[in-house]
Amino acid sequence: MPDSKDSEDIYTDFKQQVNMTAGEIEKWLKTDESKSVGQDSGDGESIGHKSGEHIIEILRKKKAELTAADKAHMHKVHSYISRHLKQGPHHQEDIENSRWRYSLMNWGHDPLKNKKE
Repeated sequence: MPDSKDSEDIYTDFKQQVNMTAGEIEKWLKTDESKSVGQDSGDGESIGHKSGEHIIEILRKKKAELTAADKAHMHKVHSYISRHLKQGPHHQEDIENSRWRYSLMNWGHDPLKNKKE
């Protein structure tokens, strides 16, 4: 984890970008769409899918219970979401059903969530 970001910044960035609840992510990760995207981690499960499982654990902890590994993952999540949001979907006309959105959702961010509410 870079020294330039302190734990408070990482926590704030993570909380701002992960806009799905633990329950929403858990439900999402059970879908075929969730399992259809992402780079294989070597055991048949995508890196993003595994990340989503760790995000659920993080969201269910109190801030004081977060470990160094949790904070490192929170930084990784923030970096991934920031990078992926800038890439945008390949086909603007169908963001809702895009692999771009599905991948972001595996990492706890639904780009349509604020637009729906």
